[in-house]
Amino acid sequence: MLIAILTLMVIYVTMVYGPIAALLVELFPTNIRYTSMSLPYHIGNGWFGGFLPTTSFAMVAATGDIYYGLWYPVVVAAATFVLGLLFLPETFKRTID
Repeated sequence: MLIAILTLMVIYVTMVYGPIAALLVELFPTNIRYTSMSLPYHIGNGWFGGFLPTTSFAMVAATGDIYYGLWYPVVVAAATFVLGLLFLPETFKRTID
């Protein structure tokens, strides 16, 4: 059962990596594309992903509930979804040069 759950999680995570590269490339003009796409990607992964264990552990230590640390990634994912829904422009049929 554990192998099946881990396999499902890996499938979900890998479904993100293909489209995210295309999304980031389409957001910026060609003269600043590399820096503009690299900076937010690595800041997001470095800061939010890097501090995930520390923040989750601090939340668990503060409340005593071993599942309370799961709220940090849930809240970050929900905030990212809402911000993306509101502010990401539609790039369909738009020239990206």
